[in-house]
Amino acid sequence: MIRIGILLYPQFQMINLAMTTVFEYANLSMDEPLYEVTLISEQGGLVRSSSLVEVNTMPFGDTRYDTLLVAGGNDSTVGSPALIDFLRKSARRTRRLGGPCTGAFNLAEAGLLNDRRATTHWFHALTMRHKYPEVKLDEDSIFVHDAGIWTSAGATACIDMALAFVEDDAGVDIARVVARKLVVYHRRMGGQSQHSALLEIAPRTDRIQKALIYAKSNLNQKLSVEELAEAVHLSPRQFSRAFTDETGMTPAKAVERLRMETARLMIESSSVPIETVAKDTGFGDPDRMRRAFIRVYGQPPQVIRRAYGT
Repeated sequence: MIRIGILLYPQFQMINLAMTTVFEYANLSMDEPLYEVTLISEQGGLVRSSSLVEVNTMPFGDTRYDTLLVAGGNDSTVGSPALIDFLRKSARRTRRLGGPCTGAFNLAEAGLLNDRRATTHWFHALTMRHKYPEVKLDEDSIFVHDAGIWTSAGATACIDMALAFVEDDAGVDIARVVARKLVVYHRRMGGQSQHSALLEIAPRTDRIQKALIYAKSNLNQKLSVEELAEAVHLSPRQFSRAFTDETGMTPAKAVERLRMETARLMIESSSVPIETVAKDTGFGDPDRMRRAFIRVYGQPPQVIRRAYGT
């Protein structure tokens, strides 16, 4: 039996408890239950969420867990000193430690993310960078696993992370059954962007998803159909047909959406020169990127940058 503790503190976000349903459905999908889930807090008893719903918990005490997850909230505040100390102690005796959403701030406060890759809700990524510069923040991932410590993006990304746990513990077939019961995709892969393009394209299979992630990671290349097909071990003809069937658009159109979104994020959130943005995102030259921006967003890159004050 894998004992899972989900650590709550006042003003936690209720959506984090969606993880409990992942483990519940995993138990129901197997001959014998695999998981035992306990909601815990510093004092035990009722803990009020940000939506004012109260949840009953057990005091964390000296109980040991195979997997310990600290919930996040709507902002980037952390729990009490006792909670942070409990996380430090648990890191030495817990196989798997996790912080969904802004729960990652608690792990960072405990020093457990120093020199580790991690992610958090995109809205709070800049705060984490400033407050915890020792963290190797990957703000563009759905979830990140680094040497036994897991972190995820905000909201429903905790479901993706929990499904990854089930896949590790019980195998891919059980994880797929759980995903179907939850009426979600098998799971979004950890390297998938938090932002809209990859989420909206939403292919049905991991193979096409891998092609999109490959494209996202290599936007400065030409990314021909032949290159994308080779990355997922399909012929160009098979790949084009499967891609269009699953996403409703051609590979070229999807790549353009990825280029546009990545370029806009760079322009909004950094002072990288426009010429560099055009090169790094595969547009090649600023004029080509400018025409694309006007066609899609109705404004050239320079106007968008001025609007965001970068």
